[in-house]
Amino acid sequence: MTAPVFVDTNVFLYALDRTEPRKQEAARAWREALWKSRLGRTSFQVLQEFYANVAHKWPDNCDDARAEIRDLLSWRPAVTNAATLERAWKLQDRYKFSLWDALVVAAAKSLACKYLLTEDLQTNQNLDGLIVISPFVTDPSILSIAE
Repeated sequence: MTAPVFVDTNVFLYALDRTEPRKQEAARAWREALWKSRLGRTSFQVLQEFYANVAHKWPDNCDDARAEIRDLLSWRPAVTNAATLERAWKLQDRYKFSLWDALVVAAAKSLACKYLLTEDLQTNQNLDGLIVISPFVTDPSILSIAE
């Protein structure tokens, strides 16, 4: 896999979640692989959701979340603009997604990602060329598979 991978909020959250050790390990493995490969992508929406959830669930970890977000700015997160919103509405109507999931898919498409790493959508679903991957079903070793 040499194409960019869009990372949804839940992956960043599980990397911090000590109550789910199996998911924490998987999320951290994905995060590490995407940093090494430089294939990770995300959006400001995801970063905002990540911070809001950390502040709610683990208020003592806000400084760590801010540091993580500052690092993730190097991934050049997608901004929600008029074109992203219009695309999201079309995706929402077509696939019956929530607006938030549709915005994630629209942002991934705006960054020319081939893969969307999330547990919120159906694994292996093909969204017009964007393939949904569950970080808890699929191992990051697929990054070494040539396309």
